[in-house]
Amino acid sequence: MTITATAPRAAAYRGRLRWWTELPLIAVVYALYSGARLLVRGDVDDAVEHGADILHFEQLTHLDPERWFNQLFTHHAFLGVPADFAYASLHYVVTPSILVWLWLRRPTHYRTARTWLLISTLIGLIGFTAVPTAPPRLLPGAHGFMDTMAQYGSYGWWGTDASAPRGMGHLTNQYAAMPSLHVGWSLWCGIMLFRYGRHWFVRTLGVLYPLTTALVVMGTANHYLMDAAAGVATMGIGFLLAKPALRVVDRIQVRVRGRFGTRPAAVAVTAGTPQPATAGTNGGGGKLPSPRPVSVPPGAPDDADRGPDAADGSGAGRGERSRMS
Repeated sequence: MTITATAPRAAAYRGRLRWWTELPLIAVVYALYSGARLLVRGDVDDAVEHGADILHFEQLTHLDPERWFNQLFTHHAFLGVPADFAYASLHYVVTPSILVWLWLRRPTHYRTARTWLLISTLIGLIGFTAVPTAPPRLLPGAHGFMDTMAQYGSYGWWGTDASAPRGMGHLTNQYAAMPSLHVGWSLWCGIMLFRYGRHWFVRTLGVLYPLTTALVVMGTANHYLMDAAAGVATMGIGFLLAKPALRVVDRIQVRVRGRFGTRPAAVAVTAGTPQPATAGTNGGGGKLPSPRPVSVPPGAPDDADRGPDAADGSGAGRGERSRMS
């Protein structure tokens, strides 16, 4: 006989999480980002120096394609304008959309994926704070980079402050080039689409999206190649830490529920202690044991056929002796 185990419904997984528990997580991450932005304001000179050092290292190793891409985008508006729109918009739309899609269509994987994204973002914020780095567009003009978002600003809604809308540049950390969370988030999105998408077109988008984002961030002079590589490494570390972090959270929740929640009373059964009955009740409110059937050998007389003297062995002996006498 084949026994089939029914998997828990998707709603059971989604039911463990609520929007009022998810939104505060996003608020915390944004608050940490704002704190990192305020901390880096006084380190502009260091940020420019870090950016120049990264570019110098790439030039020594001949791994500096960002200059060529930047010239390509600045010389051809049909490339530069879409790239600016992609840099300024997609990470605001695609990443939350995939989170919602996972919530609705892949709820059993949502919690791990969300934790992976949050941990990686926190690691990136630590990098922004510890090593503020100026992007190529903010390096001195001698390095030859042009800010395509400033060049094509009349085509879009953004201002001259990276991807921030006009008049809101003070809300953006201009010196958060290392690591590139644009690349990191796009890699996370690509993996989610490729792994959980069912149609070949969705999986193809999962491959193209992070690759395109890497070209866009370099062509718009917002990141170096090493920034993109650091973004990939950040997501790798976040992936390794996601499941251990969830196990720690689950243990904490179990302890908190065990301390403040309602726990069922346990009945201790020890040797020599009467066990709780299973059927009927006694005078103290406990259940009485149900009678067990007793097998009678064939030919044995019933209790009704036996007299009162046949209650035990001694009675049976007296009855026989009386009849014999």
